[in-house]
Amino acid sequence: MRTAENGGPAGPRVVVLGGSGYLGRRIGAAFAADGALVHLVSRSPATDGPAQARSVPMDLLAAGRRELTGFFASVRPDVVVNAAGRAWRADEAEMTAGNADLVARVTQALAGLPGPPRLIQLGSVHEYGAGTPGAGTSEEQQPAPVTPYGRTKLLGTRTVLRATAEGGVDGVVLRLANVIGAGVPAGSLFGRVAAHLGEAALARSRGGTPDELGLPPLRAHRDVVDVHDVVEAVRSAATAPRADVGGRVVNIGRGEAVSMRALIHRMVALSGVDLPVVEADPGPSLRTDVEWQQLDVSRALRLLGWRPRRSLDDSLRDLIAAAVPAPVNGRNGR
Repeated sequence: MRTAENGGPAGPRVVVLGGSGYLGRRIGAAFAADGALVHLVSRSPATDGPAQARSVPMDLLAAGRRELTGFFASVRPDVVVNAAGRAWRADEAEMTAGNADLVARVTQALAGLPGPPRLIQLGSVHEYGAGTPGAGTSEEQQPAPVTPYGRTKLLGTRTVLRATAEGGVDGVVLRLANVIGAGVPAGSLFGRVAAHLGEAALARSRGGTPDELGLPPLRAHRDVVDVHDVVEAVRSAATAPRADVGGRVVNIGRGEAVSMRALIHRMVALSGVDLPVVEADPGPSLRTDVEWQQLDVSRALRLLGWRPRRSLDDSLRDLIAAAVPAPVNGRNGR
């Protein structure tokens, strides 16, 4: 058994790539609370990471295989969680660098370690492409992504599965639905709406009239999962038997498709900020997306003992509490 410096038993060593990001810092905090020795790796140190975690400054997009190999060899991790990548406000070349090329270097670096650590790759529902309306997409469906983000995330998934099949990596891919919760990235639909609600609440408090909330047509239905539920899925995947999850994709979502129009209007109602929501066609766009995403999450229950616990209202209230000024937020809850 590994021992700590004080002679007692030590917890597992966990490396979180992208440790200062939206998901990474929460995953790191959860493992630290479990007693793990956590290394949060990112270009910029996590400002709100757990005190017991170690911040490791590293530009993962620029880090070569040799640098990564040296780092992993020095830490000797039991678990590596790849929460790094590029999504919002990045072009396809940048997404390829962050979502595919980095994964290749990470798997190559880990393959040389004894014993190899469990690698948990965070994938995306966007890897599947279009879902069938009224039905959930299982892990057996052949991916056919239609966005640069989906295509580059799929490249990363295939790299992990291939490395695991070759025996150099103990990898599992958690294919995440659209993640929601406090502090969701500003580039996402929910982040954009949360920021507007915060600005609108501030304008109201100063006696002004807030701008309407202008959005593209909200025709899509999406599977949406709470960030806390995602963290629990990662914790479960870290200790699941290799025979059960090694080299497998596991869907993590609510298992239902929710109308984005209904969800955004519910978010506005819960905020207590009275403002109109206006949908307008932005005209020709380079973005191609799908209108139905719903995951079949039965494998997650079977292999990880995981199921979503938090309600959509829980998620929306967390998001609103972090974005809307407290005096307005205090009148919420209806």
